[in-house]
Amino acid sequence: MVSLLGKLKRSRWRGFLLVPVAMAMIACSEEESGTIELTYVQAFMQDPTALARGEALFQGSCAGYCHTLTPEESEASFLFDCEWDYGSGDDEIFAIMSDGIPDTRMVGFGDNFPGGDEDKWKIIAFLRTNQQTCE
Repeated sequence: MVSLLGKLKRSRWRGFLLVPVAMAMIACSEEESGTIELTYVQAFMQDPTALARGEALFQGSCAGYCHTLTPEESEASFLFDCEWDYGSGDDEIFAIMSDGIPDTRMVGFGDNFPGGDEDKWKIIAFLRTNQQTCE
């Protein structure tokens, strides 16, 4: 009798079948060990130096021109509440910061921050840390 693993080794589909199985095994072992990787934002939210950098970048690049630190009348969205007009997920915010929003004043910063993408994640961490609790 040939084992299932032996059949998979000879099959041209083995890569497609073994990858999901391996990923599931890794995920289960991480859950069992209690080790779960933090996202950039989650890690930066726990780092006072990263949050200070995010705040300084926000004040110098965002609050200095469009967004405000307090809710007030403005053309730009207030980013510390729960009402986001163009996406509220970390990846969506990152994309907006990178590419901008067509037909609005929100220009994309691309890779123009001195720390590159990492600086954008630090800004998002600053926003998340200071955001109102959303229900």
